[in-house]
Amino acid sequence: MKEFPASTIVHKKLRDAALARLRDYWVLTKPEVNLLVVMSTLAGFYLAWRGPLNFSLLLNALFGTLLVASGTGTLNQYMERSSDCSMRRTARRPLPAGRLHPAEALIFGILLSIGGGLLLWLEVNALASILALLTLATYLLIYTPLKKKTGLCTLIGAFPGAMPPLIGWAAARGSLNAESLVLYAILFLWQFPHFLAIAWMYREDYSRAGLRMLPPDDLEGRVTSRRIMILLGALVLVSMIPALMGQAGMIYLLGAVALGGFFLLHGARLARSRTNTLARRLVLASVIYLPLIFSLMMLDKGAL
Repeated sequence: MKEFPASTIVHKKLRDAALARLRDYWVLTKPEVNLLVVMSTLAGFYLAWRGPLNFSLLLNALFGTLLVASGTGTLNQYMERSSDCSMRRTARRPLPAGRLHPAEALIFGILLSIGGGLLLWLEVNALASILALLTLATYLLIYTPLKKKTGLCTLIGAFPGAMPPLIGWAAARGSLNAESLVLYAILFLWQFPHFLAIAWMYREDYSRAGLRMLPPDDLEGRVTSRRIMILLGALVLVSMIPALMGQAGMIYLLGAVALGGFFLLHGARLARSRTNTLARRLVLASVIYLPLIFSLMMLDKGAL
């Protein structure tokens, strides 16, 4: 069997360790969340823009928002590292697992946040930067601490959580209007079925960590499923407003009705039988719904 020089083996170990460390930093940023953040920001920008697209402005807006979102995710994991130790779904994250020191995450998160805010301020506009940093501040300083105090935290967290399309709109126009608030409302309402289904799936984990993500004493999930259905119904209705306001046309309206029916179907199934499997399917349906509803809006806007 071929033997490798000791220097080669050491080099490989160092390389593997460096890659593992980079992966841990990547995990800190919550990339799965950031994908939806960037997509929502893109939708806001594209729907607000008039005339030939300014790709440089768009890329700066998306990258700046991504940096702030990554900083928010990193600082959130820093703040919740003790809670993450108590939950099976998060115990293997870099901080609770001990692969990164908390100070490293704190510095990394601050640098990302400042870098993103400065990029938006200097290369996009002040309003986009202020909205992004306001999202960070309210998410970390209000929503995150409330998760251990009240089940209303989901409602509170939905306000900063729905900000990405407003950041995109502000980046394109330098101002906000009623049309931008419709996009905000769609993302605001979408969060409830998405996050309540996740909370139901991991209710035991959250309970161990002392996180109050569900209505109190809702052991059978009846209140949770009822809220999901009410807010899903509201989402379907609000999703039709862009067609009524002229932001999109008939293609979008028909697609919104179809996607809303698809989302409602999965919500109704969970309401009938509140199993983890059906909750997971509702989460998947939500992840399918959001990119498609915004993509349809952008597609039909281009056809107007």
